[in-house]
Amino acid sequence: MNFHDPLALILIGIIPPLIYFCHGKTSQVIFSSLKALKKLKPTFFQRYRYVLIILRSIAIALFVIALARPQYGNKEARVQTEGIDIVLALDVSGSMLAEDFEINGRRHNRLYVIKQVVKDFIQKRTNDRLGLVVFAGRAYTQCPMTLDYGMLLQLLEKVEIGMVEDGTAIGCGIGSSVDRLRNTKAKSKVVILLTDGRNNAGEIDPFTAAEIAKTFGIKIYTIGAGTKGLAPYPAIDLFGNTVMRQLKVDIDDDSLREIAKITDGKYYRATDTESLKDIYSHIDKLEKTDSEVIQYTEYSELFHYFLLPAFGLLLFELCLKKTKLRKIP
Repeated sequence: MNFHDPLALILIGIIPPLIYFCHGKTSQVIFSSLKALKKLKPTFFQRYRYVLIILRSIAIALFVIALARPQYGNKEARVQTEGIDIVLALDVSGSMLAEDFEINGRRHNRLYVIKQVVKDFIQKRTNDRLGLVVFAGRAYTQCPMTLDYGMLLQLLEKVEIGMVEDGTAIGCGIGSSVDRLRNTKAKSKVVILLTDGRNNAGEIDPFTAAEIAKTFGIKIYTIGAGTKGLAPYPAIDLFGNTVMRQLKVDIDDDSLREIAKITDGKYYRATDTESLKDIYSHIDKLEKTDSEVIQYTEYSELFHYFLLPAFGLLLFELCLKKTKLRKIP
C-alpha cells in the first residue's frame, strides 16, 4: 500500500491541539457548599468519559489517512525480447560414473556433479527456451524446447547412466540438438555439448554434424569433463564388492575443439567441479538475452476503508456525548 498524497499525513499533528481545544476547557457551576458533592461517588460512565477523546482522536486520524489517498497497486511487466534457444547435450555413457569431481569435499560421479551445475545454469536463465538431449550409444531428446524450467529441471533429475545403450555418439548428440533448433525463430541458437570421451558410436560423424549446425546458424560450445591422467572408477571385484579402480581419462580435446571452431563456438576443459561451474557461468554471460521491460501499475483506491469508519466513530461519539456520557452544563 502507498499514499497518493503522503504530505497530508502531516495533519495528524493537529490532533493534540484539537483535543485540547475541544476538551481542555471546562464549564463552571457555582455552589454555596461542596460538602454534599464530595459525598457523591462517580458513576461508571463518569469514570470512563475519556473514551470520547479516544474516539475523536481515532476518527480524525482516519480522516487524515483517507485524505492522503491510500492505494493498492498491481504491477504488470511485459517483456519484449527475442530469446535465445539453447540445447543442453549431456553425455550419459558409462564412463560418467568416474568419481573425479567433488562437492563440499565429498567425491561424486561426473554425471551427479554435472547435473547440479546444469541445474544452476537453468535457474539463471529468464526468457530463453531450453531443451535437453542425452547421448551415449545413441542420442535421445529428454526434453524438447521449453520455457517451463520447472518441468525441465524435473526431467534433468531423471537423467541417469544406463538410460541409453553405452557408447559415445557425439555426432548423434549434435545431430539431435540441431534437429531441435533448426526450425526455431530465435535470434541466437546454441548447443552446449558436454562429454568425457571420444566419438566411438553412432552413424553421424561429429564434424559433419558440426557443418550442418553451422548451416543453420547454430553455435556449439563443447566441454570436455574429466581430470587429466587417471580417474577413480567403481568396479565389482570377484567377491561382488564395489571397489575403486583407476581409469585412464580419454577425452578427444582436438576433435571437440575443432567442432566448436567450425560453428564459431568455443571449447572448454573442466578438470574439477569449480572449473565446470566457471565454464557454465562464462557461457551464461556470453549468451544473455537483451530484453526491454515495460511496466504498468494499476492502482485501487482504499480511502473509503478509512473514511467510513471515521464517520461511524464520530457518530458514535456524538451519541455517547448526548446520552450516557453527557456533561451538565
